[in-house]
Amino acid sequence: MSKTNQGNFFEDFMLGQIIEHPTARTITDADASLYIALTGSRFSLFCNEHYAKQLGFTRQPLDNFLVFNIAFGKTVQDVSLNAVANLGYAELQFYLPTYCGDTLSVVSEVIGLKENSNGKTGIVYVHSKAFNQHGHLVLSWKRWVMVHKRIQGMHNTFAVEPQLQSSVTLSDISVPDSFNSTHYDTSISGEKFLFADYEKGEWIDHVDGLTIDHSEHTMATKLYQNSAKVHFNHHQMVNSPHHQRLVYGGHIISLCRTISHNGLANALWLAAINAGAHTNPTYAGDTIYAATQVVDTFDKGLGFGVLRLRTVGFKNIEWRDIKDSVTFDENGKKSYHPQVVLDLDYSVIIAK
Repeated sequence: MSKTNQGNFFEDFMLGQIIEHPTARTITDADASLYIALTGSRFSLFCNEHYAKQLGFTRQPLDNFLVFNIAFGKTVQDVSLNAVANLGYAELQFYLPTYCGDTLSVVSEVIGLKENSNGKTGIVYVHSKAFNQHGHLVLSWKRWVMVHKRIQGMHNTFAVEPQLQSSVTLSDISVPDSFNSTHYDTSISGEKFLFADYEKGEWIDHVDGLTIDHSEHTMATKLYQNSAKVHFNHHQMVNSPHHQRLVYGGHIISLCRTISHNGLANALWLAAINAGAHTNPTYAGDTIYAATQVVDTFDKGLGFGVLRLRTVGFKNIEWRDIKDSVTFDENGKKSYHPQVVLDLDYSVIIAK
């Protein structure tokens, strides 16, 4: 009997199945520093402990996307080790700050299954939850992933596709209890723009580009203990349609968040991801740019507002050459330029 884990194929999943993912992870200062080294993230809340305390936190919290990527990495071994692609996210919400020394464990439930007509793959929908060492819910999210079949051919005729919410209602967005904007200082972020300075519908070209190195995206994916073969196994991927390894989509999200600092430096707290799609693959050597649209705004009171944002990440092309191709048709269907690699709809907390 083989003692090695080959990962789950589509046939191995059952509706309602509960998966307790190994291995719980204690997050350290070294993880936080390495995340900055690999992404260049410079949001002041996650870089400045004195400022974090000034804003009401007991100490410097961990960057939300570092927490998400580590939690996501726990699910890969059981959900997406044999994935063709991670297709999307929905209903991701952060409930509590995470600090260095906290230990995260993750549990997932299979909430949907659908065979693809090619008989080679199927789509698995999961609802994942991350808890800290006290058993408190830190974040939860839903995602769907295309997974290889062990045996090709159509085997079932039923499909269960969950009804997913299009967004986390802005009025339901939670602000960390300790977060206090009384002593907010825009000189620390380096930008003056606060909640009232953003208008619904406006686009922000973040200007900056980040080129992805082979070692950088490999190390980032290792940091999250994401063991998906498509990111690591060149021997396997050279014979795939891509002919090379794919950059992990979570790394693209983190890079786009980093780039968005130029224009959104005071959007410190990532509260929710409403929807997300990796629309085209990214490879080592690509240069990532980003632009963000303000989709909606909501005044939370107590010194804070919520911005619902749509950040579009694109590669090897500048915003002025692509902006007219990022559109919606009359039915709300999105149309993407082939250089667009990410379309992320999310909500942030920003001081007033």
